[in-house]
Amino acid sequence: MAASAKKNTKKAETKVRKGSSAKAGKAPSDKFFNRELSWLEFNDRVLHEARDTKNPLLERLNFLAITASNLDEFYIVRVASLRDMASMDFTQKDIAGMTVEEQLIAIDAKTRESMSLMYSTFNRSLVPALRQEKVNICDYGELTDALQDMCDDYFETVLYPILTPMAVDASRPFPLIYNRMLNMCVALEGAGSLVSAGKGKEENDNEISYATLQIPNVVPRLYKMSVGDEVFFVPIEQIIKANLDMLFLNKKVIASGCYRIMRNADLDIDEDEAEDLLKEIEEQVRKRRFGSIIRLEVEEDTDPELLEFIVTELKIRSEDIFCVSGPIDLTFLSKVNSALDKETYKSLRYPEHIPAAPSMFDESLDNIFDQIREKDRIVHHPYESFDPVLEFVRQAATDPNVLAIKQTLYRVSARSPIIASLLEAAKNGKQVMVLVELKARFDEENNINWAKKLENAGCHVIYGLVGLKTHSKITLVVRREEDGIRRYLHLGTGNYNDITAKIYTDIGLFTASESFGEDASEFFNMLSGYSIPSTWRRLIPAPIKLKDYFVKKIRREADIAASGKPARIVAKINSLVDGTIIEELYKASCAGVQIDLIVRGICCLRAGLPGLSDNITVRSITGRFLEHSRIFYFYNEGHEDIFLASADWMPRNLDRRVELMFPVEDPDCRARVIEILEVELNDTIRAHYLSEDGTYHKLDLRGKTKLDSQEKLISLADEAVADRYLPNEVTAFEPATSAEE
Repeated sequence: MAASAKKNTKKAETKVRKGSSAKAGKAPSDKFFNRELSWLEFNDRVLHEARDTKNPLLERLNFLAITASNLDEFYIVRVASLRDMASMDFTQKDIAGMTVEEQLIAIDAKTRESMSLMYSTFNRSLVPALRQEKVNICDYGELTDALQDMCDDYFETVLYPILTPMAVDASRPFPLIYNRMLNMCVALEGAGSLVSAGKGKEENDNEISYATLQIPNVVPRLYKMSVGDEVFFVPIEQIIKANLDMLFLNKKVIASGCYRIMRNADLDIDEDEAEDLLKEIEEQVRKRRFGSIIRLEVEEDTDPELLEFIVTELKIRSEDIFCVSGPIDLTFLSKVNSALDKETYKSLRYPEHIPAAPSMFDESLDNIFDQIREKDRIVHHPYESFDPVLEFVRQAATDPNVLAIKQTLYRVSARSPIIASLLEAAKNGKQVMVLVELKARFDEENNINWAKKLENAGCHVIYGLVGLKTHSKITLVVRREEDGIRRYLHLGTGNYNDITAKIYTDIGLFTASESFGEDASEFFNMLSGYSIPSTWRRLIPAPIKLKDYFVKKIRREADIAASGKPARIVAKINSLVDGTIIEELYKASCAGVQIDLIVRGICCLRAGLPGLSDNITVRSITGRFLEHSRIFYFYNEGHEDIFLASADWMPRNLDRRVELMFPVEDPDCRARVIEILEVELNDTIRAHYLSEDGTYHKLDLRGKTKLDSQEKLISLADEAVADRYLPNEVTAFEPATSAEE
């Protein structure tokens, strides 16, 4: 009992560390925004794109699907973690001074408000707009008799054989309901019991019985029908509802309703006690289906008695019930786009984007090592093709002069060409060492499978590090050349995933610099062995150095500003949560440093507060591509320090993950990175600006130049292909004005 209590206490303490960077006596809450509420603000910015009529109609539909998917993951991970903390009676407050209970109450209120807006957007804006384009998302009851006949035929030939209705009675308990799976509960009246039929007995025709069935996910959620130039999409649950009498013969269906639950999917891994991390994670992934229920979604017109039955059987609190005014789980909307003909509905989508050939590489990419040895090179995805990254590993796998390949993998695609090349390299007798991070959330199963294949092929595989996630993006190739051994590196801000490279904005640096290579070798030795270097030449790793390095750089800009000289910091990141970094930025602002932050998601810093953050502006860019790259710029009296990194300014990145930041030293590469920052800082279309109250707004465009940074970067990449352009070196940013000017 004591051991169990001790273990639970340890787990709770871990969750507090993961959920908050607050410490006892930390700064007052009016200096910070709550992390979770800031994330919900970010998701509302995605929802704003779904509501923005300037976006193509099918892209708006995708944005709404992304909003729904984001919210699902937020609940099964972040809210689930808070619920665990609440169950353990933890009273520690977060960075914004909120207790766990206060956070849960605020999250619930904000989520209900957001979901109401999501369904209003779907019902009142998107569905009518689609109908004008002769694309109909409709209920079974809205269809003509001919279309209903088509649906009925689909039910009989496809859906009926798949469905498994499950009665609920004294001998058949309510079945296990899986996380995020759509289900239907049915109330029935009348004869039809197998037991009574076998004994020749009559049942009470007025007796109510219940059954539940899972809506199959092995067929599309939407059944598509075409009539002339019109397309009709009907959710399959609507077709099933209309044909329930075929599933329950001799029973009268008196009520039916769809529902979906969300379970705690936050893995609870005690790495210190796990003898085999691979087996432990496999077991925890299997347990996700049994996690505690944290939320129930039901259709708002569900019969009250039917709802009471569902709630009672699943033991759900009334405050965890969400009634929705439309189809449950709007993530299915992403399938509408792919189901429609490309040419016919071309005007309802973004113009097709084909990544440009990277301007800093010869188009042929023949012998990529010769090009990298000549000079450092930058590739900016998805504006430029991911091909150089794939070629780098592919050529390393087949080049007879390559002796070894070492790589970290966090998330890769299901049919990863990177993995294929590593397997080929091992087959060709090269030394291949791969760190596969098994704890990459929701990619655990995929990574486990790849890790096993790599190991079976003869690769040296490391299954992550105990207590730390390895989030760094690095590939080291060791090659024998005429003048000796040379090391080639790729360092990136994003994953080695050829699929997400088409929609995530990331930057990769290729270099054959000797000092980079020496650091890389020591970095991989640190991952695979017990060697921790005391000094580093170019790479700045977390968790052993990076946070202190950031503090040092921020303080230096503050000292420069205090001496009366120009000082500036620009950071492009996904999230800003770390309390220490925020405090240093506040001090730098007070000293007179001009600070421009491009923060896609969570931002706990409060911008524009008099006497605290007057000199800080925060903007968030949302668009067709997910802003994912991490760039850090320090003016340094005109010498300009420019860094790329895998890390955000979050406690998890700086304190609990293996990350890498690295300098950009080549003049042409530096110019490319500065160009990216300048374009994004001048965005007037996609940028949302953080207000003092934590909400975001777009600029009033009257009298301003309209600039969509993502479209501008597409055009710049295309222009570069035309003349193999390399930008002129930019020596410094022009003095910036406030966001409103």
